[in-house]
Amino acid sequence: MRAGEDSPALWITAPRRAEIRPSQVSPQPDDCVIDTLYTGISRGTERLVYEGQIPESEYQTMRAPLQEGEFPFPVKYGYSAVGRVAQGPQAGQVVFALHPHQARFACPAAMAVPVPDTVPPARAVLAANMETALSILWDAQVQPGDRVAVVGAGTVGALAGYLAARIPGTETCLIDLAPERAALANALGCGFAPPGEAPGGADVVIHASASDAGLATALALAGTEATVIEASWFGARATTVNLGGAFHQRRLRLIASQVGRIPAHRAARWSHRRRLEMALHLLDNPALDALISGESTFADLPRDYGAILEAPGTLCHRVRHDG
Repeated sequence: MRAGEDSPALWITAPRRAEIRPSQVSPQPDDCVIDTLYTGISRGTERLVYEGQIPESEYQTMRAPLQEGEFPFPVKYGYSAVGRVAQGPQAGQVVFALHPHQARFACPAAMAVPVPDTVPPARAVLAANMETALSILWDAQVQPGDRVAVVGAGTVGALAGYLAARIPGTETCLIDLAPERAALANALGCGFAPPGEAPGGADVVIHASASDAGLATALALAGTEATVIEASWFGARATTVNLGGAFHQRRLRLIASQVGRIPAHRAARWSHRRRLEMALHLLDNPALDALISGESTFADLPRDYGAILEAPGTLCHRVRHDG
């Protein structure tokens, strides 16, 4: 391709407004050029960006790896792209990259991670969410035989439950207000309960609903000296954490989990690349297709984007790039 060629990309230009704008593709000597096949919408974080809810104090920490523009607007945001390498050392390979929604893009070759042959490209858009779920499990340190409660069966919560349920002997329950998530839980090998019927006494509780009520439920379900992992991010919104009642008497541990770092007990051996490679390998299961809740064409994305982010039933929404 010619240096400086433009490619259409989705830009968030103002609160609740998105449009396709040209973005320059100017590969550097160590870059590869990728023709996008699919991108995935990460509803939680992208909704906060779309609504302008990123706190100013977190403008730098919340940058996507290959983001363009600056918070709050205009910004090109996203981190789940699957495409075929058109130019570079991996030419012809299908790869995953932490890149926003764009038809063709350049990125450092080291950031283009091959998609395993056993994982369809259309499912590989879940890799960023799976990486987050893997990091949550590392922070939670779930052990064989544990009772695990996951409050909030969105994409990340469901994937965390899926991983926990595969540790021998665990009893893993997804907890959500939406009764239709029971079928999702069953597909992923987990139990299901609405908040008022969830079993207590959990060894580990993972909170992923990004709501005050969900966090209160998570604390209530934790057994004595149990660990509660806060995997949600509330953005600029304040939240109430009830540390009264039995919180201290039960000696609960409340731990924040965030994918931007490798947990300290793994950091000496694991890199971000190794973790992402593992996340891709963990997608080798057709059951995970249940997490794709819809699909749009890239050309229709400016029209559909707001509705996708605001729909409570959205899990991972896949965007198809027809080239």
